[in-house]
Amino acid sequence: MMKNYVVLLAERAITFPDAKCRGHCKRCTNAAMARAVQGDSATKFQENLLKTMIQIENTFFELGRTCQRNCLIICDRGAMDASAFISKEKWEAMLLANNWNSVELRDNRYNHIVHMVSAANGAEDFYSTEDHACRSEGVELARELDYNAAASWIGHPYFDVIDNSTDFDKKMNRLIACVCQRIGIDTGDRLNVNSKKRKFLVKTPLLPDSEFPPFQDFDVVHNYLQSDFRKAQVRLRKRGQKGHWSYIHTVRKFHPTNGQSVEVRTQLTHRDYLNMLPQRDDAHFTIFKKRRCFIFNNQYYQLDIYRQPTHPRCRGLVLLETYSAAYDQDALLASLPKFLTIEKEVTGDPAYSMYNLSLKEDWKTSTKYYTGSDNNGQTKCLTNGHSAEKFNGLSNKLNGQSYNKVNGHNEEKTITYSKINVHKMNGHEQTNSHESDVNNCKNINGVKPRSPKIPKNDSIKV
Repeated sequence: MMKNYVVLLAERAITFPDAKCRGHCKRCTNAAMARAVQGDSATKFQENLLKTMIQIENTFFELGRTCQRNCLIICDRGAMDASAFISKEKWEAMLLANNWNSVELRDNRYNHIVHMVSAANGAEDFYSTEDHACRSEGVELARELDYNAAASWIGHPYFDVIDNSTDFDKKMNRLIACVCQRIGIDTGDRLNVNSKKRKFLVKTPLLPDSEFPPFQDFDVVHNYLQSDFRKAQVRLRKRGQKGHWSYIHTVRKFHPTNGQSVEVRTQLTHRDYLNMLPQRDDAHFTIFKKRRCFIFNNQYYQLDIYRQPTHPRCRGLVLLETYSAAYDQDALLASLPKFLTIEKEVTGDPAYSMYNLSLKEDWKTSTKYYTGSDNNGQTKCLTNGHSAEKFNGLSNKLNGQSYNKVNGHNEEKTITYSKINVHKMNGHEQTNSHESDVNNCKNINGVKPRSPKIPKNDSIKV
């Protein structure tokens, strides 16, 4: 279904492996071997299986790169799934022995991860092992394995969870809408997804790490760049763990006719990042954050903890972000993590826009970057000196913040796009190596950097 829809709206989709399971897919093999081998043998099996999987994926990725048309590669399962079947210590040892790291296997290899929550978690009446060659486990074990599989992808910069809160057809529509939105395909009103990005101010101090569910922490660095585009914001993000980084270039443009903002994200090489960094806008501070990613009640959350050096307005600032279609404010607040103290929702509040937070001058009095209300109560945003209006009561593109993404729900698979050659690419935030990046930059003072090349194909893990 995903393949057919993408081909209809775009150009070409490649599925990997074959959608019709013949009993030798990674899920089947893992399940069978988990029963047959234990201990060191199980670890060695996962290592060999992962090596085989990487080689097969690389073959498909190369096929996509040589394709003359835009190409989407859809992977069933991905490299990080192996970590769900062995202990953390053995997984770390496996990475070290093979010179692998989680940032490369999880963040840089795939452009988007979509985890579809198993029917065993929320739709138990529909869970069955009959006529399903890949399935042999009961509901309880299936639920546990599904949780472990989702946890293995926590921290990917573009991770969506599709749950069982709707019927199956709507679940599939949410999946398709999520993927299409991420790669920049306009679905029009064919897929009505009400989910949007919500942001909350969190009171500090935070509880100890032991009070959190399993999480991944990342260092993130944001730099806004000078822009020649009218009504556009351009930024670089660096995100990583343990000295391994991924890089993203983001352009956010305001559409003059429909009031919506469009984001184009491009994954960069380290060299491209260094070449573009000197184009930083001197009107903005560099933003440093620790980003904590976790799942609570089948909902994916990102907790941004602002770090020094920064503007005084950012000191001690902690913001929680998620996607939700809930209309009832009380119900939404009640569903948020209990181990966090939520002060208020700040979705659409220009005071908590990262773009405004990074400004060196006061955004409320600035003549170049002003956001306030006109006589009709509508918010006007001056982005790079140009005006943009608030849309439907919420700023669709409020000084660098976009609120009209898709889904944050869960379901029974995990989609990973690895190298998508269309508009949106993964990568997102980044991490500190602060001024060292600037010192390492060569050339281009006053010279406009070349636009980063977008790979000619992409891949998704389902």
